[in-house]
Amino acid sequence: MSPLEWLLHGQLAVGGGYLSVPEVVGNAFGLASALLGMRRVVWAWPVGLVGNVLLFGVFAWGELSNVVAEPLWGQAGRQVFFAAVGLYGWWRWSRLRRAGGAADGGAVVPRWAGPSGWLQLAVLGVVGYAAAYAALTHLGSWGPATEAWILAGSMLATYGMARGWVEFWLVWLAVDVVGVTTLLEAGYYPTAAMYVVYAAFVVLGFVTWWRVERRLHALARSEATEPPASAEPLAPTVPAIPVAPAEAAAARSTRP
Repeated sequence: MSPLEWLLHGQLAVGGGYLSVPEVVGNAFGLASALLGMRRVVWAWPVGLVGNVLLFGVFAWGELSNVVAEPLWGQAGRQVFFAAVGLYGWWRWSRLRRAGGAADGGAVVPRWAGPSGWLQLAVLGVVGYAAAYAALTHLGSWGPATEAWILAGSMLATYGMARGWVEFWLVWLAVDVVGVTTLLEAGYYPTAAMYVVYAAFVVLGFVTWWRVERRLHALARSEATEPPASAEPLAPTVPAIPVAPAEAAAARSTRP
């Protein structure tokens, strides 16, 4: 078996069973992408794209789980969305990085979504879930109710990350909570274990971005309140020399 065939179709013997090589490697790329994303490095996006390609193949062939015969189209479909939004995020972060990026060296400045951003997330969440549920039910996916949220929530989180919104970490946490249960029931144990790792990492990522947002916001506010420097230095003021009355009278008497 060639290295490429092993990567796409290989298996790793573990105890009395096996693990799918592309599932393990794909999740490793996903974790690397998440670590880079927490540090706001542009490479988070292309690294994540590699994992998306591998995991799409894993979930599109349901027999790889050795538990369910039907493909998990919700899990497979979200890899397609990840790739699409990943390209957008890659472009946006690269553009911001070329423009100077954040003051601390990150590609993007973390910020809260605010009312307009929350409205976007709410609308996208409702529409995304309804569309995902209808599509997954039609395709005969294994668990359309939970998979629809995993798909829709993943869309929201990835979009929020591309925009630099701190809230995207909280959306990921909600996805992980549902995802762990679904993947354990479906027999995708490596990915379920990775979701547990993601959940802990998401909490760390949220705290990290929150602190960075506060620090950069305070820095920008202090720079905005600093008085502007004068364009030209002021000439020094020469103090007046006091003159005694007698001396002043003598000076007047000498005038022609």
